[in-house]
Amino acid sequence: MTSAPPTLPDELAWGVVSPKTYADYPGTDRLFARIRAEHPLAMTAIPDFDPFWVVTKHADILEISRQNDKFLSGHLATTLTTKEADARVRSRTGGSPHLIRTLVQMDAPDHLKYRAMTQAWFMPQNVRKLEERVRVLANKYIDQMADRGGECDFINDVALHFPLRVIMEILGVPEQDEPRMLKLTQELFGAQDPELNRSGEEQADVEAALAQIQAVLMDFFMYFNQITLDRRASPTDDVATVIANGTIDGQEIGSFEAVSYYTIVATAGHDTTSSSTAGGMWGLCANPGEFAKLKADPALIPGLVDESIRWTTPVKHFMRSATEDYQLRGQTVRAGDWMMLCYPSGNRDEEVFDDPYAFRVDRSPNKHLAFGYGAHLCLGQHLAKLEMRVLWEELLKRLKSVEFAGEPSFSEANFVGGPKRLPIRYVME
Repeated sequence: MTSAPPTLPDELAWGVVSPKTYADYPGTDRLFARIRAEHPLAMTAIPDFDPFWVVTKHADILEISRQNDKFLSGHLATTLTTKEADARVRSRTGGSPHLIRTLVQMDAPDHLKYRAMTQAWFMPQNVRKLEERVRVLANKYIDQMADRGGECDFINDVALHFPLRVIMEILGVPEQDEPRMLKLTQELFGAQDPELNRSGEEQADVEAALAQIQAVLMDFFMYFNQITLDRRASPTDDVATVIANGTIDGQEIGSFEAVSYYTIVATAGHDTTSSSTAGGMWGLCANPGEFAKLKADPALIPGLVDESIRWTTPVKHFMRSATEDYQLRGQTVRAGDWMMLCYPSGNRDEEVFDDPYAFRVDRSPNKHLAFGYGAHLCLGQHLAKLEMRVLWEELLKRLKSVEFAGEPSFSEANFVGGPKRLPIRYVME
């Protein structure tokens, strides 16, 4: 006889699933600190959700992430969802748990084949070729910041727009369409936040919330279908052309996969970088000593970049499903079990990070999990680091002082989220 797996107390389990938890800093840290200490690997048993393991330790997240044959991304829902929402999605898709099919929802062999289509664009040697253009764009937004007279909302006035312009140029989306892309991205990733979703309201009704997300995806699909037709007729030197004319095993990729591919590049390609950039500014405002370190030694900027990404952790979780029985932290994970990889928790693990709640620009080593690990390691990580490094190199030359000018806030999102408001007061040279 095998013993039942340990069960996470309902109070803690509801905290993990609630979008409001992730808008509460430092409440999120307190929640996961308690889970790591008392229930580092435990199963939930709360109404509305199928049972799932809550994986909070850095080592366990790594162990699962490096074994993509044993822990799949595409078999069950890749992000946390209720039983009712899952059933409604499957009724719409003919049985698939996914409304969209991006790299995130793929396993071998498709994942590697689709990833290879655009991977060259995001390799370090090619990303480096973009640095001069990225620096020009960074200074454009820094100039706009300087023109605001010493106060701005750093996320909404700067951090949202700079990475957006970079990825849209790479993708091939005209500048005049950027407001549309930004709005759709916020409606997709902010679907749980009444200030960001399409309705502007709390979404208690599953059918209404699902219909809203489908409408956002349909807007993306309609837009990128036109891009596909254009790039097939008139290829150019951009990622959209690569996707539109891509083939897998000698066959043209399907329109659903093509538009899904565009959508993940057009959303994750800037939103997480925006959040991490804003998180870095938040950290510097909250820790003036760290700002002083950077002003004294700009060589610390790469450390600032990694610490900003660790501290913010824009992607809060991904789900995996086990293909076989597996021993993890003394527990038996059964074939078919659903698992939630809690990245904010892994990035505060006391066994890996010294003083994990401190924001330290000189943290070394910084083995954060914010880009994932293994086969699903973030495709755009080198571009994101380049953008952030260049922005801070240019901004710190001119920024003499900075502080909060009001109460900052995080978005309500248990999947992808970050700073929502970041009012700052500053002096620039």
